[in-house]
Amino acid sequence: MSKRSLNGTDFTAMVLAGAERLHQHAEHVNSLNVFPVPDGDTGTNMNLTMTAGVSELKNNGTGGLGSRAGVLSKGLLMGARGNSGVILSQLFRGFARYAASYEELNTIHFAAALQSGVDTAYKAVVKPVEGTILTVAKEAAKHAVFYARRTTDVTELMTEVLAKAKEALAHTPELLPVLKQVGVVDSGGQGLVYIYEGFLQVLTNGTIPMEEPVTGQAVSAVKPVSAAPRITPDAPISAQAKLETEDIEFLYDMEFFINRTLGEARNTPFNEDQFREALSKNGDSIIVIADDEVIKVHVHSKAPGEVLNLALRYGEITQIHILNMREQHRDLLSAGMDAAPMPELFADIPAEGLRQTERAEMPADELAPYGFIAVASGQGISDIFTSLGVDVVLAGGQTMNPSTEDFVKAIHSISAQHVFILPNNSNIVLAAQQARDLLEGEREVTVIPSKSIPQGIAAAFAFQEEESVESNADSMMNAVNHVKTGQVTYAVRDTVFDELEITAGHYIGIADSKIVATEAGLLETCRDLLSKMLEGGDEIVTILVGEEASSEMTGELIAWMNETYPDVEVEAHNGGQPIYYYLFSVES
Repeated sequence: MSKRSLNGTDFTAMVLAGAERLHQHAEHVNSLNVFPVPDGDTGTNMNLTMTAGVSELKNNGTGGLGSRAGVLSKGLLMGARGNSGVILSQLFRGFARYAASYEELNTIHFAAALQSGVDTAYKAVVKPVEGTILTVAKEAAKHAVFYARRTTDVTELMTEVLAKAKEALAHTPELLPVLKQVGVVDSGGQGLVYIYEGFLQVLTNGTIPMEEPVTGQAVSAVKPVSAAPRITPDAPISAQAKLETEDIEFLYDMEFFINRTLGEARNTPFNEDQFREALSKNGDSIIVIADDEVIKVHVHSKAPGEVLNLALRYGEITQIHILNMREQHRDLLSAGMDAAPMPELFADIPAEGLRQTERAEMPADELAPYGFIAVASGQGISDIFTSLGVDVVLAGGQTMNPSTEDFVKAIHSISAQHVFILPNNSNIVLAAQQARDLLEGEREVTVIPSKSIPQGIAAAFAFQEEESVESNADSMMNAVNHVKTGQVTYAVRDTVFDELEITAGHYIGIADSKIVATEAGLLETCRDLLSKMLEGGDEIVTILVGEEASSEMTGELIAWMNETYPDVEVEAHNGGQPIYYYLFSVES
């Protein structure tokens, strides 16, 4: 179907089709994970990121293409999960920046928007790696700019873009040796190709593809039949129990919309900075997101009547939600429960709107000097971080990555002058850094790029509250760099990795992101892995026991350690983590 330009409706249809196509093949993208472990999650992260963007686009996407691209970008930015999701959000963020002033895009403009997306994504990644989604996007955009001068048909251009993306994807193993070794293409690049396929489907046929996912392409996880019984950790202490009810100063949790086209004050000029300043006199946790027609507001206030009167100056108030947080806190304590006080009405608030002023007006001497956020999977590990003084433990890990929005909310929930974040997974670092960048100038945040649970625990141990931000950051990074991490899980497919033949269903041992051991037996794999990790001078081994490791197996492992390495101190804790039977920390 020939098309000389794309309007807002076309763009929305393309995005919906791209998201649907990716959703259908998310498991195939997961199966391309380089490591044959059961938590390959690129497809899941990209799918969740696109879902957040589509939700925002469906709810707020109106007008021309530029306007809708901006709405999509905001949803993607806050919903971004994992490295692949963050990079995807940056691709569309750059696209939206270029398209912002256009109602429609012709071939020249569409190609330029794609290139703008690539430029933005490359800037967002500290050390871009070729042979990834970045390469696929770059080559496709470069070809788009070249070919746009030779056609005025957007459908023809998109056909060329997709063909070039597929060509670049097929070439990724030549750029990234580990892909060639394992015999797969880059998973993030494959996800982007699926999105582009959805784009072209709409342009060609005018319909959103609704075919069944190609499950035959996905690799099924083959789990060892000798899975051990789960360990049930002790219940955590309620966070609400640590707070006095009367300490909740701004007790009314308010959320509402102001429709600027309705009411006696409709179309009154709106000064966002003045509005925020007025709200902050008797409130905190302020979120204000304004466009030409609607203003979204969230505030914790001790004068709700004044807030509503202020809002009425700009239009008609709709969808009002007011909660008394003291009352809710008393109910939670009496019920012995723990729950977050804020409802989820604004779960998809866009990035640019999340310029909160939570506790910004509080005197510095009323704030804690430092706050901590850590990411962990497993109640035992979460309890360890809590015992080390971490304020917020976000549930997540390799399989389920917290989004940028999750980090933003966590930062705003901490009353501290400076917040440290421990992502504890290489696939979560970018989302944490993106949250930090979104709040630049508003909150002081440092991301310690810990890439494993042992690294995060070591960093938390190294923290000293009386030291400066810079000194603590240096100490924590030094701790991160001096701990070795081991992980034991099972293989989901047959493969060869660094000349190590791996059989589906067998156990595998990973030392600092490299598979170094594989055996049919769990104990044998653990012994082999630890033997390779332990060197002269290593003094401490900490074992975090997963939810599917038995106490008998753990006892045998500790006995072997004590006999084989009598000079090494061995500690074991119930981690409760899924997927990984054991996590090992080795320190000298």
